[in-house]
Parts: sequence; C-alpha cells; structure tokens
Amino acid sequence: MRIHVLRILAFLLVCVAAVPCGAQDKVTILYDAFGESKELTKDWGYSALVEHNGKRILFDTGNDAAIFEHNVKALGVDLTKLDFVVISHRHADHTTGLRYVLKVNPNVTVYVPADGGNGFGGLLLPKTFLRADETLPAKMRYFGGADPEHFTWGKLYDTGNFVAVNQLTEVSPGIFLVRTVSQKKGTLELPELTLAIKRPNGLLLVDGCSHAGIEAILEAASAVDPRTEIVFGGLHLVTTPVEEIDVLVENLKTKWKVQRIAPGHCTGEPAFARLKKAYGENYLYAGLGTKLEQ
Repeated sequence: MRIHVLRILAFLLVCVAAVPCGAQDKVTILYDAFGESKELTKDWGYSALVEHNGKRILFDTGNDAAIFEHNVKALGVDLTKLDFVVISHRHADHTTGLRYVLKVNPNVTVYVPADGGNGFGGLLLPKTFLRADETLPAKMRYFGGADPEHFTWGKLYDTGNFVAVNQLTEVSPGIFLVRTVSQKKGTLELPELTLAIKRPNGLLLVDGCSHAGIEAILEAASAVDPRTEIVFGGLHLVTTPVEEIDVLVENLKTKWKVQRIAPGHCTGEPAFARLKKAYGENYLYAGLGTKLEQ
C-alpha cells in the first residue's frame, strides 16, 4: 500500500514539474463571420481569447467595437482580467475593438508589431528621414531647418500600454510572439505577430491573417519548436486559386506536419473545404462562439 502511494506521489511531482496534469489550453472565438450562435453577431474580422497555464490572452479585437463588446458580454468574458493583449497587425478588422478593451482595462499591456504607421504610436522617426537640404530657405524646410523637439509617430488611442515587438520575443514562460513581414503583393512589408505557445507535443499557433504566408510563419516559429501541434486563425486564402490551396494543404500535412488545424476568418470557404477533407477528425470547427479545449 505504501509503495502504491509513493508511486502516485512521484507521478504527481513529475506532473507539477512539467505540465499541470490534465491541464488544457482553451481558445474561445470572440469575433468571426461564421458561426452557429444566434446570440452573437457575425462580422468580418477576428478575435480569440486564449487561456494557457493561468494566463488569459486576448488575440486581436475584431472589426467593430460595438459588435466586439456585444460578443464579449454575451460570452461572459471579463476583459478586466486579461494578462495581456496581442494585436497581430494594423488592419482595422483586427484592431477596432481595442477601443472597448482600453475603455474597460486602460492599463493592460498591448503587444503590437513594430510598425510606425500602425496607429499605436510611440516609435521614433529617425531624423535622417528628413534628408536636410541647407540650400533651401527656412520656410521650405521641415521645422524651419531646426531639429524637432518631438519626432515620433502619432497614435489613435489616448490610453494604452503599447509594447512594440520587432523580433521573436518570449513574453511569458513558454509564450512567444513570432514576427513575420509580408513579401506579398498588396501587403508588402506589412509586419505581423503570431502567438506561439510551447506545449509538450509542439506549438499552438494563433494567426491573425498570415499575410506573410502560413509556411513563412511556420518557418519562423520553428525557432521556438520545429513541431506544430495546432494552428488557429486566418490563413489568408480567401482569394487564392484552388490549385495553390491544394499544394499548401499537402505541404501543411507532409512538409510541416501540422497535426491539427482550426481555421477561421480569411482562410476562405474553398480552403475550409479542402482542409476539412484532408484533416478529417483533426480539422476543428472554430466558428464564432466556439470554445475549444486542447
């Protein structure tokens, strides 16, 4: 009997030292354009609440502050108890609900991609950007030819504890922000953050729009862990030709060995269909209001 008890205690100690026994991460979809709930309002945009090891992370905030507020209240989410917020990129369908977040929780830390034109402010503009030409009269020179006292990007928000991220960053033990920059036409040079949570069997990734491409994101995230267990969020395949989608789906399964997938937002209906067929029971429905424990 004593040996049996000791074995149980040893097992519990191993669990505490590694990952809490029975612990699961939980992802709740707060904003998207598809879903079954009649109490929630569908709209184009994305937001998810991610809960991991006692941390509560708000990822993106949707396209409309009033709709975001309605959905958050309908789902019983308390935004005053967030550990931090992640804004994936500057597009309005991911950022507008931040107005409501900062109204109820003005001091929460908000991680944003280092991108001066994102409206979050705070980044310095280099004085060399002005490229002085002293042959011009003072009235034609920036700031009359003098050094400006303040030369920073402005911001759209009166409050907000914004932290600009310009590289792969571990923001909490096992929780990373992966920074990528789009090289694609239409979003060239757009920086974006992906939430990456390190788990025993690989990463849990949450994407906003994957403007750099999901394969570029997986490559960048491999610096944390080459294994990806599950991907949530938008893959930006809404206008991608189906032939290219088929190649990508095959790569996700065979090259990158993504174990499960829970796509939403800008992934697109043709891609939903192909991913569902390819992944079968490992395709997780993640419509508006869905609560997934993984």
